Amino acid sequence: MSASLLMRPRMGSGFRLQWEEVQKNHVLLYPEGMVKLNQSAGEILKRVDGAKAVAEIVDELEATFNTQGLQGEVLAFIDIALQQKWVEEA
Repeated sequence: MSASLLMRPRMGSGFRLQWEEVQKNHVLLYPEGMVKLNQSAGEILKRVDGAKAVAEIVDELEATFNTQGLQGEVLAFIDIALQQKWVEEA
């Protein structure tokens, strides 16, 4: 499966996004360990709730960071997150 702008991603089963104050970044926790996320990945996953479509996530990120042209990067990240099972289609 690959991401589309209409897809409504949610966190994958067993994964939880959390802010780690000590590390000053978001991490993805799962039973076997933890994935340290860069700022972009954290910002995308903060918006993954099963209700918002990828297009809405892109719009929100572009508005929040006052930029344009994030669609390709967000779709590429969601594709990776799907492959890793960090997210799934709602």
